[in-house]
Amino acid sequence: MFKLELIQNLAGHKGIVWNVSWHPLGKYFASCGEDKTIKLWSKSGQDWAIKTVLVDGHQRTIREVAWSPCGNFLASASFDATTAIWDKKSGEFQCNATLEGHENEVKSVAWSPSGHLLATCGRDKSVWVWEVAGEDEYECEAVLNAHNQDVKKVAWHPSLDILASASYDNTVKLYQEDPVDNDWTCVATLHSHESTVWSLAFDKTGERLATCSDDRTVKIWKEYKPDNQEGVVVTDREAVWKCICTLSGFHTRCIYDIAWCHKTDLIATACGDDIIRIFKESEDSDPNAPTFELLCTKKNAHSQDVNCVAWNPSGNQELLSCSDDGEIKIWKFTEA
Repeated sequence: MFKLELIQNLAGHKGIVWNVSWHPLGKYFASCGEDKTIKLWSKSGQDWAIKTVLVDGHQRTIREVAWSPCGNFLASASFDATTAIWDKKSGEFQCNATLEGHENEVKSVAWSPSGHLLATCGRDKSVWVWEVAGEDEYECEAVLNAHNQDVKKVAWHPSLDILASASYDNTVKLYQEDPVDNDWTCVATLHSHESTVWSLAFDKTGERLATCSDDRTVKIWKEYKPDNQEGVVVTDREAVWKCICTLSGFHTRCIYDIAWCHKTDLIATACGDDIIRIFKESEDSDPNAPTFELLCTKKNAHSQDVNCVAWNPSGNQELLSCSDDGEIKIWKFTEA
Protein backbone atom coordinates (compact mmCIF):
# COMPACT_ATOMS: atom_id res chain seq x y z
CA MET A 1 0.00 0.00 0.00
CA PHE A 2 1.24 3.42 -0.94
CA LYS A 3 -0.02 6.72 0.36
CA LEU A 4 0.38 10.44 -0.16
CA GLU A 5 0.61 12.00 3.26
CA LEU A 6 -0.07 15.71 3.77
CA ILE A 7 2.91 17.37 5.45
CA GLN A 8 1.69 20.95 5.38
CA ASN A 9 -1.00 23.16 3.91
CA LEU A 10 0.30 26.61 2.90
CA ALA A 11 -1.89 29.64 2.44
CA GLY A 12 -0.22 32.82 1.28
CA HIS A 13 -1.60 33.76 -2.11
CA LYS A 14 -4.86 35.55 -2.82
CA GLY A 15 -6.80 33.73 -5.55
CA ILE A 16 -5.62 30.96 -7.85
CA VAL A 17 -2.12 29.54 -7.36
CA TRP A 18 -0.97 28.54 -10.83
CA ASN A 19 2.47 27.10 -10.36
CA VAL A 20 5.12 25.89 -7.91
CA SER A 21 8.78 25.30 -8.71
CA TRP A 22 11.47 23.69 -6.55
CA HIS A 23 14.91 25.26 -6.36
CA PRO A 24 17.39 22.70 -7.87
CA LEU A 25 18.71 21.76 -4.41
CA GLY A 26 15.19 21.08 -3.12
CA LYS A 27 15.64 23.24 -0.02
CA TYR A 28 13.16 25.94 -1.05
CA PHE A 29 10.59 26.67 -3.74
CA ALA A 30 8.79 29.47 -5.55
CA SER A 31 5.05 29.87 -6.13
CA CYS A 32 3.02 32.26 -8.28
CA GLY A 33 -0.55 33.09 -9.12
CA GLU A 34 -3.42 35.39 -9.78
CA ASP A 35 -2.29 37.93 -7.16
CA LYS A 36 0.67 39.00 -9.40
CA THR A 37 3.20 37.99 -6.74
CA ILE A 38 5.92 35.37 -6.43
CA LYS A 39 6.48 33.86 -3.02
CA LEU A 40 9.68 32.10 -1.98
CA TRP A 41 9.23 29.45 0.69
CA SER A 42 11.76 27.70 2.90
CA LYS A 43 11.76 25.63 6.07
CA SER A 44 11.74 27.43 9.38
CA GLY A 45 12.35 24.64 11.87
CA GLN A 46 9.92 21.87 10.93
CA ASP A 47 7.49 24.09 9.04
CA TRP A 48 7.58 25.75 5.64
CA ALA A 49 7.06 29.51 5.63
CA ILE A 50 7.26 32.47 3.24
CA LYS A 51 10.81 33.80 3.15
CA THR A 52 10.44 36.51 0.49
CA VAL A 53 7.63 38.04 -1.59
CA LEU A 54 8.55 39.37 -5.03
CA VAL A 55 6.27 42.13 -6.27
CA ASP A 56 6.30 44.78 -9.02
CA GLY A 57 7.62 42.40 -11.68
CA HIS A 58 4.30 41.95 -13.46
CA GLN A 59 1.06 43.81 -14.14
CA ARG A 60 -1.14 40.71 -14.46
CA THR A 61 -1.41 37.06 -13.33
CA ILE A 62 1.89 35.17 -13.11
CA ARG A 63 1.38 31.81 -14.78
CA GLU A 64 4.66 30.01 -14.22
CA VAL A 65 8.00 30.26 -12.41
CA ALA A 66 11.20 28.36 -13.19
CA TRP A 67 14.60 28.19 -11.48
CA SER A 68 17.75 28.15 -13.59
CA PRO A 69 19.81 24.94 -13.24
CA CYS A 70 22.47 26.84 -11.23
CA GLY A 71 19.73 28.04 -8.86
CA ASN A 72 20.79 31.70 -9.08
CA PHE A 73 18.04 32.95 -11.39
CA LEU A 74 14.26 32.71 -11.31
CA ALA A 75 12.18 33.31 -14.44
CA SER A 76 8.48 34.22 -14.27
CA ALA A 77 5.99 34.13 -17.16
CA SER A 78 2.96 36.40 -17.00
CA PHE A 79 -0.34 37.21 -18.67
CA ASP A 80 1.07 40.75 -19.12
CA ALA A 81 3.00 39.33 -22.15
CA THR A 82 6.41 39.54 -20.43
CA THR A 83 8.87 37.17 -18.81
CA ALA A 84 10.87 38.54 -15.87
CA ILE A 85 14.28 37.32 -14.72
CA TRP A 86 15.02 37.69 -11.02
CA ASP A 87 18.29 37.27 -9.16
CA LYS A 88 19.83 38.38 -5.89
CA LYS A 89 23.19 39.75 -7.00
CA SER A 90 22.38 42.80 -4.86
CA GLY A 91 21.67 40.60 -1.83
CA GLU A 92 17.88 40.73 -2.28
CA PHE A 93 15.90 39.20 -5.13
CA GLN A 94 15.23 41.80 -7.82
CA CYS A 95 13.90 41.79 -11.37
CA ASN A 96 16.97 42.66 -13.47
CA ALA A 97 15.71 41.74 -16.95
CA THR A 98 12.33 41.69 -18.70
CA LEU A 99 11.83 39.72 -21.92
CA GLU A 100 9.30 41.26 -24.29
CA GLY A 101 8.03 39.99 -27.61
CA HIS A 102 4.96 37.82 -27.09
CA GLU A 103 1.74 39.50 -28.26
CA ASN A 104 -0.26 38.48 -25.20
CA GLU A 105 -0.27 35.99 -22.29
CA VAL A 106 2.95 34.07 -21.71
CA LYS A 107 1.92 30.64 -20.42
CA SER A 108 5.18 28.86 -19.66
CA VAL A 109 8.91 29.41 -19.21
CA ALA A 110 11.74 26.86 -18.96
CA TRP A 111 15.57 26.91 -18.75
CA SER A 112 17.69 24.58 -20.84
CA PRO A 113 19.84 22.08 -18.89
CA SER A 114 22.98 24.15 -19.58
CA GLY A 115 21.27 27.32 -18.33
CA HIS A 116 22.36 29.15 -21.49
CA LEU A 117 18.93 29.11 -23.13
CA LEU A 118 15.42 29.97 -22.04
CA ALA A 119 12.15 29.04 -23.75
CA THR A 120 8.77 30.78 -23.47
CA CYS A 121 5.41 30.13 -25.09
CA GLY A 122 2.01 31.74 -25.13
CA ARG A 123 -1.46 32.40 -26.39
CA ASP A 124 -0.04 34.00 -29.54
CA LYS A 125 0.71 30.40 -30.73
CA SER A 126 4.47 30.96 -30.66
CA VAL A 127 7.45 29.42 -28.88
CA TRP A 128 10.46 31.70 -28.31
CA VAL A 129 14.02 30.59 -27.64
CA TRP A 130 16.20 33.14 -25.83
CA GLU A 131 19.96 33.06 -25.34
CA VAL A 132 21.64 34.31 -22.18
CA ALA A 133 23.89 36.90 -23.88
CA GLY A 134 25.59 38.41 -20.85
CA GLU A 135 24.80 39.78 -17.43
CA ASP A 136 21.08 40.65 -17.42
CA GLU A 137 21.05 40.39 -21.23
CA TYR A 138 18.87 37.99 -23.17
CA GLU A 139 18.65 37.82 -26.96
CA CYS A 140 15.90 36.18 -28.99
CA GLU A 141 17.42 33.21 -30.84
CA ALA A 142 14.24 32.02 -32.55
CA VAL A 143 10.49 32.52 -32.82
CA LEU A 144 8.87 29.19 -33.67
CA ASN A 145 5.38 29.27 -35.15
CA ALA A 146 4.81 25.54 -35.55
CA HIS A 147 1.55 25.38 -33.55
CA ASN A 148 -1.74 26.78 -34.84
CA GLN A 149 -3.26 27.39 -31.39
CA ASP A 150 -2.39 28.61 -27.88
CA VAL A 151 0.84 26.96 -26.60
CA LYS A 152 0.39 25.79 -23.00
CA LYS A 153 3.78 24.45 -21.92
CA VAL A 154 7.45 24.24 -22.80
CA ALA A 155 9.96 21.73 -21.38
CA TRP A 156 13.58 20.93 -22.18
CA HIS A 157 15.24 17.54 -22.58
CA PRO A 158 17.17 16.80 -19.34
CA SER A 159 20.64 16.88 -20.94
CA LEU A 160 20.39 18.15 -24.55
CA ASP A 161 19.18 21.36 -26.16
CA ILE A 162 15.98 19.73 -27.40
CA LEU A 163 12.76 21.59 -26.62
CA ALA A 164 9.20 20.25 -26.42
CA SER A 165 5.95 22.22 -26.46
CA ALA A 166 2.31 21.29 -25.76
CA SER A 167 -0.66 23.05 -27.33
CA TYR A 168 -4.38 23.65 -27.56
CA ASP A 169 -4.03 22.27 -31.13
CA ASN A 170 -3.85 18.74 -29.55
CA THR A 171 -0.20 18.20 -30.55
CA VAL A 172 3.24 18.17 -29.02
CA LYS A 173 6.17 19.51 -31.02
CA LEU A 174 9.92 19.04 -30.63
CA TYR A 175 12.55 21.54 -31.75
CA GLN A 176 16.28 21.49 -32.26
CA GLU A 177 18.91 23.83 -33.58
CA ASP A 178 20.27 22.85 -37.00
CA PRO A 179 24.08 22.67 -36.57
CA VAL A 180 24.59 23.71 -40.21
CA ASP A 181 22.77 27.05 -40.25
CA ASN A 182 22.06 27.52 -36.51
CA ASP A 183 18.33 27.80 -37.25
CA TRP A 184 15.86 26.34 -34.77
CA THR A 185 13.31 24.09 -36.49
CA CYS A 186 10.46 21.79 -35.56
CA VAL A 187 11.86 18.24 -35.90
CA ALA A 188 8.82 16.22 -34.78
CA THR A 189 5.06 16.57 -34.27
CA LEU A 190 3.38 14.10 -31.90
CA HIS A 191 -0.23 13.31 -32.83
CA SER A 192 -2.43 11.11 -30.65
CA HIS A 193 -4.25 13.25 -28.09
CA GLU A 194 -7.83 14.15 -28.98
CA SER A 195 -7.94 17.47 -27.13
CA THR A 196 -5.66 20.16 -25.64
CA VAL A 197 -2.27 18.93 -24.40
CA TRP A 198 -1.73 20.82 -21.14
CA SER A 199 1.64 19.64 -19.95
CA LEU A 200 4.56 17.33 -20.59
CA ALA A 201 7.60 15.91 -18.82
CA PHE A 202 10.69 14.03 -19.99
CA ASP A 203 11.98 11.04 -18.06
CA LYS A 204 15.55 11.15 -16.73
CA THR A 205 17.04 9.73 -19.95
CA GLY A 206 15.24 12.18 -22.23
CA GLU A 207 14.33 9.24 -24.47
CA ARG A 208 10.76 9.15 -23.21
CA LEU A 209 8.17 11.87 -22.78
CA ALA A 210 4.92 11.87 -20.80
CA THR A 211 2.07 14.13 -21.93
CA CYS A 212 -1.29 14.91 -20.32
CA SER A 213 -4.45 16.24 -21.88
CA ASP A 214 -7.98 17.51 -21.70
CA ASP A 215 -8.87 14.13 -23.29
CA ARG A 216 -8.30 12.67 -19.76
CA THR A 217 -5.36 10.51 -20.84
CA VAL A 218 -1.64 10.39 -20.17
CA LYS A 219 0.52 9.24 -23.07
CA ILE A 220 4.07 7.93 -22.96
CA TRP A 221 6.21 8.54 -26.05
CA LYS A 222 9.52 6.94 -26.94
CA GLU A 223 12.25 8.24 -29.20
CA TYR A 224 13.53 5.86 -31.86
CA LYS A 225 16.87 6.90 -33.31
CA PRO A 226 18.17 5.94 -36.77
CA ASP A 227 19.24 2.25 -36.97
CA ASN A 228 17.31 1.42 -33.79
CA GLN A 229 17.30 -2.24 -32.69
CA GLU A 230 13.49 -2.41 -32.77
CA GLY A 231 13.44 -1.85 -36.54
CA VAL A 232 11.23 1.25 -36.36
CA VAL A 233 11.58 3.02 -39.70
CA VAL A 234 13.31 6.39 -39.38
CA THR A 235 13.32 8.62 -42.46
CA ASP A 236 15.74 11.48 -43.21
CA ARG A 237 18.07 10.30 -40.42
CA GLU A 238 15.90 12.15 -37.90
CA ALA A 239 14.66 10.37 -34.78
CA VAL A 240 10.95 9.53 -34.60
CA TRP A 241 8.74 9.62 -31.51
CA LYS A 242 6.02 7.01 -31.11
CA CYS A 243 3.22 6.74 -28.56
CA ILE A 244 3.99 3.47 -26.75
CA CYS A 245 1.43 3.64 -23.93
CA THR A 246 -1.85 5.41 -23.15
CA LEU A 247 -3.10 5.62 -19.58
CA SER A 248 -6.85 5.97 -19.89
CA GLY A 249 -9.75 5.32 -17.53
CA PHE A 250 -7.92 6.71 -14.49
CA HIS A 251 -8.79 10.42 -14.69
CA THR A 252 -12.35 11.74 -14.82
CA ARG A 253 -11.57 15.29 -15.94
CA CYS A 254 -8.88 17.32 -17.70
CA ILE A 255 -5.29 16.56 -16.59
CA TYR A 256 -3.52 19.89 -16.14
CA ASP A 257 -0.02 18.83 -15.19
CA ILE A 258 2.35 15.90 -15.05
CA ALA A 259 5.68 15.45 -13.22
CA TRP A 260 8.14 12.60 -13.82
CA CYS A 261 10.68 12.30 -11.00
CA HIS A 262 14.22 11.76 -12.32
CA LYS A 263 15.33 10.09 -9.08
CA THR A 264 12.45 7.71 -8.32
CA ASP A 265 10.77 7.40 -11.77
CA LEU A 266 7.40 8.15 -10.13
CA ILE A 267 4.85 10.03 -12.23
CA ALA A 268 2.39 12.42 -10.55
CA THR A 269 -0.64 13.99 -12.25
CA ALA A 270 -2.70 17.07 -11.37
CA CYS A 271 -6.33 16.80 -12.39
CA GLY A 272 -9.51 18.86 -12.66
CA ASP A 273 -11.27 16.24 -10.52
CA ASP A 274 -9.29 17.59 -7.49
CA ILE A 275 -7.26 14.37 -7.31
CA ILE A 276 -3.51 13.75 -7.36
CA ARG A 277 -2.52 10.35 -8.77
CA ILE A 278 0.85 8.59 -8.60
CA PHE A 279 1.93 6.05 -11.25
CA LYS A 280 5.01 3.92 -11.73
CA GLU A 281 6.14 1.66 -14.54
CA SER A 282 5.62 -2.04 -13.81
CA GLU A 283 8.78 -3.98 -13.06
CA ASP A 284 8.45 -6.49 -15.91
CA SER A 285 7.39 -3.82 -18.37
CA ASP A 286 8.25 -4.11 -22.09
CA PRO A 287 10.24 -0.96 -22.96
CA ASN A 288 8.41 -0.70 -26.32
CA ALA A 289 4.93 -1.30 -24.88
CA PRO A 290 5.25 -0.39 -21.20
CA THR A 291 2.61 -0.79 -18.53
CA PHE A 292 2.20 1.63 -15.65
CA GLU A 293 0.51 0.93 -12.32
CA LEU A 294 -1.59 3.41 -10.39
CA LEU A 295 0.06 3.34 -6.95
CA CYS A 296 -1.93 5.99 -5.19
CA THR A 297 -5.07 8.14 -5.61
CA LYS A 298 -5.33 11.16 -3.32
CA LYS A 299 -8.97 12.20 -3.46
CA ASN A 300 -9.88 15.77 -2.46
CA ALA A 301 -6.20 16.69 -2.58
CA HIS A 302 -7.56 20.21 -3.13
CA SER A 303 -11.08 21.61 -3.02
CA GLN A 304 -10.81 22.78 -6.66
CA ASP A 305 -8.75 22.01 -9.80
CA VAL A 306 -5.18 20.88 -9.13
CA ASN A 307 -3.04 23.07 -11.41
CA CYS A 308 0.49 21.85 -10.84
CA VAL A 309 2.51 19.02 -9.27
CA ALA A 310 6.27 19.07 -8.70
CA TRP A 311 8.58 16.42 -7.23
CA ASN A 312 11.40 17.59 -4.98
CA PRO A 313 14.53 17.20 -7.21
CA SER A 314 16.47 15.68 -4.30
CA GLY A 315 14.41 12.50 -4.72
CA ASN A 316 13.11 12.55 -1.12
CA GLN A 317 9.57 11.82 -2.41
CA GLU A 318 8.19 15.20 -1.38
CA LEU A 319 5.58 16.50 -3.81
CA LEU A 320 4.28 20.05 -4.12
CA SER A 321 0.81 20.84 -5.46
CA CYS A 322 -1.20 24.01 -5.95
CA SER A 323 -4.74 24.77 -6.92
CA ASP A 324 -7.53 27.13 -7.92
CA ASP A 325 -8.47 26.94 -4.21
CA GLY A 326 -5.53 29.28 -3.44
CA GLU A 327 -3.59 26.70 -1.45
CA ILE A 328 -0.20 25.04 -1.80
CA LYS A 329 0.29 21.61 -0.26
CA ILE A 330 3.41 19.64 0.53
CA TRP A 331 3.00 15.86 0.43
CA LYS A 332 5.21 12.91 1.22
CA PHE A 333 4.83 9.75 -0.86
CA THR A 334 5.36 6.71 1.35
CA GLU A 335 4.81 2.99 1.42
CA ALA A 336 2.29 2.44 4.19
